Amino acid sequence: MISLQTNVNSLVAQENLRVNSQFQSNTIQQLTSGYRINKAGDDAAGLAVANTFRSDVAELTQGVRNANDGAGQLQIMDGGLNNISQIVDRLKTLATESASATFTGDRTTLNSEYQTMLGELNRQASNIGLVNNGEFNKSLSVYIGGGSTQGNAQVTVDLSGQINQVDSAGLSLATTNIDAGGTTLTGNTINNLNNPATMILTGGGGGGTQTFLVNYIGSSGAQTQLAATVTSTGNAGVTVANAVTQLNTQLNPLGLTAAVDSSGSLVIGGTAAFSLVSANVTGAGVSNTSGLATQASTAINLGDSNVSLGTTTTMFGDAAPEILAFTNGTVTKNVTLDATNITTANMVDTINAQTASMGIYAVKTDGNANGGFAIQSDGSFNITLVQADTAAAGPWAGLALGASPAITAASQSASTIGNSLGALTAIQAAVAKIGQVQGRVGAGENQLQYAINLAQSQITNFSSADSNIRDADVAAEAANLTKAQVLQQASIAAMAQANSAPQQVLALLRG
Repeated sequence: MISLQTNVNSLVAQENLRVNSQFQSNTIQQLTSGYRINKAGDDAAGLAVANTFRSDVAELTQGVRNANDGAGQLQIMDGGLNNISQIVDRLKTLATESASATFTGDRTTLNSEYQTMLGELNRQASNIGLVNNGEFNKSLSVYIGGGSTQGNAQVTVDLSGQINQVDSAGLSLATTNIDAGGTTLTGNTINNLNNPATMILTGGGGGGTQTFLVNYIGSSGAQTQLAATVTSTGNAGVTVANAVTQLNTQLNPLGLTAAVDSSGSLVIGGTAAFSLVSANVTGAGVSNTSGLATQASTAINLGDSNVSLGTTTTMFGDAAPEILAFTNGTVTKNVTLDATNITTANMVDTINAQTASMGIYAVKTDGNANGGFAIQSDGSFNITLVQADTAAAGPWAGLALGASPAITAASQSASTIGNSLGALTAIQAAVAKIGQVQGRVGAGENQLQYAINLAQSQITNFSSADSNIRDADVAAEAANLTKAQVLQQASIAAMAQANSAPQQVLALLRG
C-alpha cells in the first residue's frame, strides 16, 4: 500500500533516530562525567547501594582524622609522662642523698628543692590532664566508624580514675618530704626485715595472707578501718620489698606509707592519727609475722603525744555522764560521754567531733567493738577528768578525778633519715605507677594506629565497591559512542529515504 497521508517508514526512522540520539546522549554524559549512574533513573537500586558506600567513606575519612587527633593527644601525654618520670628521678636522687646518715649538708635545702619539684610535677600533670577531674583523666572514646554498631565504631582508651593520675596526690607523694626527722618504730618487725633475702608468709600450705587492721582518723575526725593484707600465693612466700609494696598500695590512699628503716624495723608514716593491729594469719603452714602478730593491741602514732585508755565496758554503768576537758594551748573543750557512747566507735566519734579542730584525735587501738583506744596529737595536750561516772565500775584507767596530766613524751624514737626513707619507698611505688600509666597511654596510641590502618583499608574497599557500581566503563562507553554515532547517521540517512518515498506517487499520476 502506498499512502500520502501516513509515511510509516519515516515514522519508524524517526523513532530509531530518537532512540539512537538518546543512546548517544547517555554515552556522552557517562564519558564526560565519568559516572555510569548520573541520575536515579540510570540504576535506582545500584544508586542506593552506592550511596551507602559513599556515606561510609565520608564517615571513615573523618574518623581517620579523629583517630589521628587522638593519637596526637596521646603522644603529647606520652611526652609529658616521660618528663614527669625525669622529675621523679630527681626526687629519688634528692631523697637518696638525704637518706644517708653521713650527709653533712643542709637537709632543709634539699627538701626545698624536693618540694619545688613536687610542685612542678603537679603543674605538668595538670597540663597533660592526668590529675583528679583533669581533661583526660577519663575514659576517652574516639569515634572512627566502619562498625556494624556505634559501639563497635568507637575506640576507647581508659585513662580514668586515681590509678591514672600522675600528680603528687595521685602518685602518693604529696605528703612526703626529705627533711630531717621521721619515726622509727621498734619492736614491730616482720621476720628479720633487715635481711632483704628473708621471705615472709612462707610455709608448706601454698601461701597465705597476713592481715593488719588500720584504724585511721581523717582531718575531719571521721574514723575509718581498713583491712590491709600481705598475700603470698606460693610456698616461697613474698620478699620484704613486695610485702611493703602490697601494704603501700592499700595505705597510700589514706595518706599513710609503709617502709623499712636501716635497722630492719617496719616504719608506718602518716600525717594523722592511726593505729595498726595485726588481725590474723590464714593459710596452712604459714608462719605468723613476729611482733605484731602476737600483740592484741598495738597503738602506732607518729605524733609526739599519745595516751592509751581503758576499754569502754568498764567506764559506764548507767546514763550518768562522764566529762573530759581537753586543753591544747589556750583552747579547752569539754566532751560529755555517757551510756549513749557505750561502743568505742561512738565514743571515738563523740570525742573527735569536739577535738579534731584542735588537732587532738581519738583512735581505736584494736579491732574489737568495745576495745581500747588512744588519744593522739602531734603536739602537747592535757586531759582533765572533770566529772566521773560514779555509778560505773571506775573512771578511765589511770585518770583520776580532777587530775590533769600533761601528755608530752614521744612514744617513738626520732630518726634523722626516717622521712627520706619513707619518701624513697613512696617514690619507688610512684615510678612503677608512672610506668603503668605510660603503658596504658602507649597501648592507646597503638590501638588508635591499628584502628587507623583498618579504617584506611575500609575506605579503599568501600571506595572500590562504590566505583564498581557508580563509575562508567570508559572503554565500553567509547565503543558505545562510536556505535551510537553510526546508528544516528544511518537513522538520518534512512529517514531521508523514507521522506522521499511519497514522491513516487507523482510518477503514477503523470502516467
